[in-house]
Amino acid sequence: MYLGIDCGTQGTKALILDATTGQVRGRGSAAHTLVSEANGRREQDPAQWVDALIAASRAALAQAGIAGSQVKGVGVSGQQHGLVLLGAEGQVLRPAKLWCDTETAPENDRLLATLGGTQGSMERLGLAIAPGYTVSKLLWTQEQFPEVFEQVHSILLPHDYLNFWLTGQRCAEYGDASGTGYFDVRQRQWDYALLDQIDPSGRLRQALPRLVQPNETIGTVLPNVAAVLGISPTAVVASGGGDNMMGALGTGNIEPGLFTMSLGSSGTVYGFTPTPVVCDEPAVATFCSSSGGWLPLICTMNLTNVTSAVRGLFGLDLAAFNQAVAASPIGADGVMMLPFLNGERVPPLPLATGSVLGLTASNLNAANLCRAAVEGTTFGLRYGLDLLRSAGMHSTAIRLVGGGAKSPVWRQLVADIMATPVVCTVEPEAAALGAALQAAWCVGEHGDLQALSERCVQVDPGTLCQPDPHRVQAYQAVYERYRHHILSL
Repeated sequence: MYLGIDCGTQGTKALILDATTGQVRGRGSAAHTLVSEANGRREQDPAQWVDALIAASRAALAQAGIAGSQVKGVGVSGQQHGLVLLGAEGQVLRPAKLWCDTETAPENDRLLATLGGTQGSMERLGLAIAPGYTVSKLLWTQEQFPEVFEQVHSILLPHDYLNFWLTGQRCAEYGDASGTGYFDVRQRQWDYALLDQIDPSGRLRQALPRLVQPNETIGTVLPNVAAVLGISPTAVVASGGGDNMMGALGTGNIEPGLFTMSLGSSGTVYGFTPTPVVCDEPAVATFCSSSGGWLPLICTMNLTNVTSAVRGLFGLDLAAFNQAVAASPIGADGVMMLPFLNGERVPPLPLATGSVLGLTASNLNAANLCRAAVEGTTFGLRYGLDLLRSAGMHSTAIRLVGGGAKSPVWRQLVADIMATPVVCTVEPEAAALGAALQAAWCVGEHGDLQALSERCVQVDPGTLCQPDPHRVQAYQAVYERYRHHILSL
């Protein structure tokens, strides 16, 4: 049995995987709260992650009905880009700045300029650093909290921090490290010289965790932690990874042609490549995968946060919201939403705000606004998918995950806008499944990654949506309107 944990923005999920049968035996979850301020600040207290990990893991074990001693390995998935700073005693020095934080956009612009702009960053790192990446958070901390910066002993990402809590080891894995902005994705190594630009003393070099292979264990669970979780202290902890990398494993996205699309609080689209694909478009992040290759990826910062806000505005539950979306025609009767409530990364508009366009006395109604929210957020994903396609990647199928994927209306809308068949996996918590699957891979008793994927990742044929040619054509015209508006911003 393997414990998979996914620490996201809104909460932590845990599941118990039987790697012999491929079945998930138990699940658990616990919520987080988020500090959100008008200046773009998005932060969380890492202590919440630990508390949620404990609660979710205990719930998963209880539902599975197994003894904790049966857990052989633990894998952790974490939200990418977050900055966790530890002091010499391993204490958290300040709240973690998250992936969706845009407060550090000015620092990112200055760092990008020192790299020679987006082209210089891509030539040096294999990607263009963007607001939300970890590196700008470091510079921001140095300038805004110099007394904190002087105490920094360890620089960790969220999943690195949870692995540290589990094992006492400071390690990082290539996929998650790719999103820091101080990692060369082609060579799979830290760019120490870039950190020296922030602190010429070289002190930050010593604060970085040790890099490990994706199929490498980093240690065993500390005895006191094992006691709290109710598992054996002999259980090993896998390298873990970023939520997108673990989501790829949990959807079987380990070969070219298959894309994973996440309809969560953020939106992501990514696919596997055996060699690095450095796209001319800086919005494409050529991260490393957690399966030995690369994972070109785009991320939008606005998705279910937008649809949830619209639902709340009209007091609709999910069923009523989906009915409203279905009641509105393609193109929402001329209403278009540019849903940039958190700024935006793809397209690259970090300081943008949201807008609703095309309103008239006859089309201003709840159904049209609900559909415009779903279409507007999905068009952002289409924009990103087109960038991946232009880089030479092909999409034969899309596997959908995330809360939005539960909606049949949204699934069909995605298939039609992307002109690609879509299907959901049986296990909705793809990142937690991927983390458990990776732990089984690291232990090495259940075959290679391909065999594990074939055994543990199943799709739900009842969720399959084929693109309809007539709707594909109709959406193309609406999408071109969306592109016209965003390119004029």
